[in-house]
Amino acid sequence: ESGTGKEVSARALHMASGRPGPFVAVNCTAIPESLAESQLFGHKAGAFTGAQRAHDGFFRAADGGTLFLDEIGDLSLTLQPKLLRALEEKKVVPVGETRTVSFDVRVIAATNQDLEARVADQSFRGDLYARLAQLTVNLPPLRRRREDILTLLSAHLGPHAPPMAPDLVESLLVYPWPHNVREIIAVATEL
Repeated sequence: ESGTGKEVSARALHMASGRPGPFVAVNCTAIPESLAESQLFGHKAGAFTGAQRAHDGFFRAADGGTLFLDEIGDLSLTLQPKLLRALEEKKVVPVGETRTVSFDVRVIAATNQDLEARVADQSFRGDLYARLAQLTVNLPPLRRRREDILTLLSAHLGPHAPPMAPDLVESLLVYPWPHNVREIIAVATEL
C-alpha cells in the first residue's frame, strides 16, 4: 500500500547496517525512460546531446552505502536486464563508455505491485525478481500495526517534544491512518 513507510524502513536498515556510504533513494517511476540508463549507471561527457559533463549515476553515487529503488515494478522491460546484469556483476557501464566501473552497494527495492503476478504475465522479468526477492519484507498498512504509531510520531517530533495529552494519544491510536506513514509525518509537523 502506498505510504506504508518503505523508504523510512529502507533508511532505517541502512542506518543499522553500519555501511559507511550514503543512502540514495530513487523513485523509478520518476525516471524518464530515455534517461533511465544514464541516471542509474552514469554517462561520460558528450555521450549524448546535453551530456556536457560526466555523471556518476545512482549506483556509483551510493557506493559503499545503500541504493533504494522505490517502485521497482515501474522499471521498463528494456532496462530490467541491464539492472539484473549490474546487480549480478556489481559493475556498471556508463553510457558512452566501453569500460566497466565497479560498485559496492546494498540494493533495497520496493513496490506496491504484486511482482509475482507481473512475472506470471511476463510484464516483469522473473530472473530480476528472483535476484531482488532474496529477502522480502511486507510492510502492512499502519492501521494493522498500531504499535508503530507513537514510535513513528515520536521519531518525527524529536526528543524535545512535550508529552502528549492522554486523550490525544488515544485519538492517534484509534484513527485509521488512511495515508499511512505519510500522514503521520504531516501530523507531526502540525503538533
